[in-house]
Amino acid sequence: MTLDELNNLTVAEAIAAFTSCCAAERWVEKVVAARPYASVDELLQKADEFWWTMEEPDFLQAFTAHPKIGDVNSLRAKYANTKAIASHEQSGATGAPEAVLEALAAGNSAYEEKFGFIFIVFATGKSAGQMLALLEQRLPNSREQEIRNAAENQMMITDLRIKKILGPAT
Repeated sequence: MTLDELNNLTVAEAIAAFTSCCAAERWVEKVVAARPYASVDELLQKADEFWWTMEEPDFLQAFTAHPKIGDVNSLRAKYANTKAIASHEQSGATGAPEAVLEALAAGNSAYEEKFGFIFIVFATGKSAGQMLALLEQRLPNSREQEIRNAAENQMMITDLRIKKILGPAT
């Protein structure tokens, strides 16, 4: 889809498109309402600007749309609109040694138990071992720090997803 096509979607279509990038409803409403965008750079800048006006409940809403690292199918039914985009983001977890996958699963459980939400990481280009190292590095953090870390990673994911829906021709 081109930027012009995105700008001219109906509100319902634009909501669906941006929800596939980030499930935080208030963020989606702001990004949709700010159309039209003059450039992709403007869209990405506004998306980021709007993201940092969000509050913890918005961040948590966005986080719930993510599958656990290494468990892409777990949220397929609930978040079918993000599955196709998310499946490529976690490709580094495929083909990993069983011990690393088991450690990721255990680490994810410990992380979720401690912080109340799943581990959010910008997984593109990272191996399962690298994701495990990041998880282990972040696990000792405070909840406040992890909300911020996860929100930063969420914005990187959202940025990538916006670029993906617009395609290379933008």
